[in-house]
Amino acid sequence: MSSAQALDTLISHPRPMTTVTADGVTLHGIFYPAAEPRSTPSAVLICSGTGIKQGFYRSFAQWLSERGHDVLTFDYRGIGASLHESHVRHSKARKQDWGQQDIPAMLEWLARESGLEQVTLFGHSAGGQFTGVIPNYRRIARMVGVASSTGYIGYSPLHFRLLAGGLLKLYMPLANGVLGYTPCQWIGWGEDLPPGVARQWSQWCSSPGYVANALGTDIQQDYHQQLQLPMTFIHAVDDPIATRGNVADLTRLYPAAQIRVQTLIPAQHGLKHIGHIDFFRRSHQGLWPLLAKAIEE
Repeated sequence: MSSAQALDTLISHPRPMTTVTADGVTLHGIFYPAAEPRSTPSAVLICSGTGIKQGFYRSFAQWLSERGHDVLTFDYRGIGASLHESHVRHSKARKQDWGQQDIPAMLEWLARESGLEQVTLFGHSAGGQFTGVIPNYRRIARMVGVASSTGYIGYSPLHFRLLAGGLLKLYMPLANGVLGYTPCQWIGWGEDLPPGVARQWSQWCSSPGYVANALGTDIQQDYHQQLQLPMTFIHAVDDPIATRGNVADLTRLYPAAQIRVQTLIPAQHGLKHIGHIDFFRRSHQGLWPLLAKAIEE
């Protein structure tokens, strides 16, 4: 085998995939097969933050696959490649659908593709907030939440509390009412959001507990008490959303889980800033071994 061929065997070749949720919605993702499988096979489902398309995690997913993990990224309904309507205002997607329908469908696909009974759920921000409402949670071996918290604006720094309060309580309801959706791209808050997603985001972040605020009303199935799996939550001290208070507000919802929280200080990792989303930028790839350790331990 030539050196070029040897190198090629260590490079994952991603491929597009589709699957259909239990309620009939087609979702699109990218599968990154392990370049060289680990002695103990591993599969990782990367669940995006609100309004963030799967392409944002491409470099990190590729890196994980070259480390020996099968990796799957995807777009939630109403976002990116999984927006099937002519305009986002016509999407019926709700935030709860991401947890109750989309993530479960992707867990099943990845487990089947990898030949495993259980996989790792790796959630960024909102992607790590839905574990307690996932009906097939037994497919999850462990959960790693990066910058995942309840996002309650009352536990954020004052300057951000004022900004987020205006966006969640004024801008989103007004935009939904006038435009029929919430434009987020032009204010730098990710993809434009379907009205149902924006409505629930606004409501859930306005009180402690996030998704727990919808239990018994919008959401009838609650599995928070049953979860006994290992759960690692990683956040940065300069994150105005996933603050210590908000991370604690989320972890309290899982009384039987094996919880571990890691708080990162940027300067200790040679960085000026980490915040809420920089974990996955190439400029911050020095953090990736730390994220991988949470998956592999």
